[in-house]
Amino acid sequence: MPAQRKAAFPPSVDADTRLLILGSLPGEASIRQGEYYAHRGNAFWHLLGGVLDEDLRALPYAMRLKRMRTRGVGLWDAIESAEREGSLDSSIRDAELRDLGLFVARLPALRAVAFNGRTAATHGRRQLGERPGLALIDLPSSSGAYASMTRERKAQAWAALRGWVA
Repeated sequence: MPAQRKAAFPPSVDADTRLLILGSLPGEASIRQGEYYAHRGNAFWHLLGGVLDEDLRALPYAMRLKRMRTRGVGLWDAIESAEREGSLDSSIRDAELRDLGLFVARLPALRAVAFNGRTAATHGRRQLGERPGLALIDLPSSSGAYASMTRERKAQAWAALRGWVA
């Protein structure tokens, strides 16, 4: 079965976004549900909830995004679209990247970009390079497929984002 072309979602940001979290590309469960980080094995909402001191998992999806934006956190992906069979980043082929440089220039309050996993960091850092006044933060992937690190250790690493939220 050939890999299908998968496309990312629109960004969840506003003019007050101080911290932008970039993933790679939504997985199958997310695409089916039309929601970022919809797979129940993905710890994203748990990890971000820990940073914000809120139980985001208990909220409906639209409210999660609203609470996140209220705290100055935006969400998007480094890859616009790609060929991929399944959900693993290692299966991504022929990636079409976003113009992240132009995008971050349009966010006046932005102070940090965090990369959720190695694939997002690789593509995002390549596009953004070094930018004065903009911190670039590599995070361990929230994906359940990244099982070599415990959720507790991931939470410790993600806690570094606290300094960037409102």
